[in-house]
Amino acid sequence: MKTFYLGMAVSLAMIGGASAASITNKDAQPQVLIVTEAGAKIEMVVEAGATVSFCPTGCFVTMPSGDRETFSGSETIDIVNGAAVIK
Repeated sequence: MKTFYLGMAVSLAMIGGASAASITNKDAQPQVLIVTEAGAKIEMVVEAGATVSFCPTGCFVTMPSGDRETFSGSETIDIVNGAAVIK
């Protein structure tokens, strides 16, 4: 069931389009982010080399390193060595 919700969340995030934040995992292994948006908390898996759009209306994100960030929905982020690099 958890996988279903994760898949739905990623699918909905991808629909968000141009105004959504974008994250690219430049590491060789998948990375897990904890995304809190509109009061709902989900685990979002970003596969190695993948780019995912998410957070179209703003959210809070706990990065793989444990760092917490607030996004407005327009950021571009790279994950490098488990840490977020916000552009």
